[in-house]
Amino acid sequence: MNTKGIGNRGEETAAAYLEKKGYAILERQFRTPVGEIDLIARDGKTLSFIEVKTRRSARFGQPAAAVGPEKQRRIIRAAMWYLNKRQGEVPPCRFDVVEVYASPDGAWNVRHLENAFEMGEM
Repeated sequence: MNTKGIGNRGEETAAAYLEKKGYAILERQFRTPVGEIDLIARDGKTLSFIEVKTRRSARFGQPAAAVGPEKQRRIIRAAMWYLNKRQGEVPPCRFDVVEVYASPDGAWNVRHLENAFEMGEM
């Protein structure tokens, strides 16, 4: 499986994992003029903007480490764009990262980091 295929499978795995936890997936690969958000989900009353990072191993570090300041800024801008286009009251929001590991034995392991980063100052 190539890198794009691994990434797509990772997003599918992350969405299924979150749905089992009771999340409602609202958007997948949500694209805006200012960036992309892998998943947008509702966790109770909270809207979660989720970046999914899939790796075959942790050889190059934890996948969440790849969500650095610039990537965070793009996700935040895309989230703001999404919220500005919605009708009604803005719910509580947070930014999560889901790490997905594709094991050589075919297993897919998931680690969910809620509130992985915050909006801060733009």
